[in-house]
Order: sequence, then C-alpha cells, then structure tokens
Amino acid sequence: MTKHPRMYPPEFRQKVLDLLHAGKSIQATATEFSISRQTLVNWLKQDEVDGGRRTDGLTTLEREELAKLRRENKQLRIEREILSKAAAWFARETDAIPSKSSNS
Repeated sequence: MTKHPRMYPPEFRQKVLDLLHAGKSIQATATEFSISRQTLVNWLKQDEVDGGRRTDGLTTLEREELAKLRRENKQLRIEREILSKAAAWFARETDAIPSKSSNS
C-alpha cells in the first residue's frame, strides 16, 4: 500500500525554505522537522522556478493552471460523450437513423 503525501501549510513551507536560504543544511532541516530530504530538495527547486532563478520547470501558478485545464478537458470529454450518445438515441427514436436490424 502506498503512502499518501502529507500536505504542509504554505506558511510552514515558507519558514522551512527561509531556514534553508539562511544556510541551514538540508539534512539537518529534514531531521529537525521530520521531512524527507527529497521533499526539501523539491521545495527548493520549486522556489527557484517560482522566483525565476531556474527555467527547467513550471511555476506553481502554471502547475495550478495546467491542473485546472486538465480537469476542464476531462469534464468536456465526458459531456461530449454524453451528448453524442443522447443524439444517437434521439435520432433512433425519431427514425432518422434506421435501426440496426436487417429487414432486407
């Protein structure tokens, strides 16, 4: 069974980042706050991307927008499928399309 990632409040995350920027080591910070070292490395990378100091990733705002657009896209695909099925059903009900039976 996989472990669900813990969510940290933005204020906590910022305080930890401030400590790291002030020179505290990643390992010491990870141990002190019981956070994985990789999580801190990820936070630092994202902070650098958001601050414009790195260009090898999406900013937090871009990630949020991408997630929102993906959700909207999924919803639109579902709605399109429903409308397609409804249109086919109504067409059969009004005999606009012959039924699939072969009465030749």
